Amino acid sequence: MIFLKLFLTFLEIGTVSFGGGYGMISLVREAVLSNGWLTEEEFLNLIAVSESTPGPIAVNTATFVGSTQAGFFGALAATLGVVLPSFVIILVIAALIRNFLQYAGVQAFLSGVRPCVVAMILATSVTMGLKALFRFQHWGDSFLPDWKSIAIFALLWGTHFLWKKVRKKMPSPIAMIGFSALLGILLYGI
Repeated sequence: MIFLKLFLTFLEIGTVSFGGGYGMISLVREAVLSNGWLTEEEFLNLIAVSESTPGPIAVNTATFVGSTQAGFFGALAATLGVVLPSFVIILVIAALIRNFLQYAGVQAFLSGVRPCVVAMILATSVTMGLKALFRFQHWGDSFLPDWKSIAIFALLWGTHFLWKKVRKKMPSPIAMIGFSALLGILLYGI
């Protein structure tokens, strides 16, 4: 019944998530860790792979988790679960869009959800940052700096700000991902 569990878990995540794939990351993390589908380290690697491969991060994440648990059909079940709510909601909104956004209740709902999405994304990024850079997972753990990860992080931030200052525009995300992969190969592969 792993197929049903994957489908229902990602259906729930897809239903209650707002803010796109990044808003889902904290919910996916909680689900995969509580079900024992991935470890914290595997989850961090999953996010890196999902971000660097083509397609929406939510779909990539669901597909990968489903694949690791039950192969092709697990990937299919998880992917359908995460995509189905958005598909239905967009279908309904497309049919009613002109009248839908005029309601004060809808605008109030969206205004209330926005700060929650920002908080969830921020909390997840801080948690992942502490784990990746300092191997810190729980209160009471000691900070064990991963100097190679910190160096990669610092080089990426420095490159970002230097590029923005010199070129007056943001660096290409694809180039930054490629640069980070190269740095990872150089620092961890050697």
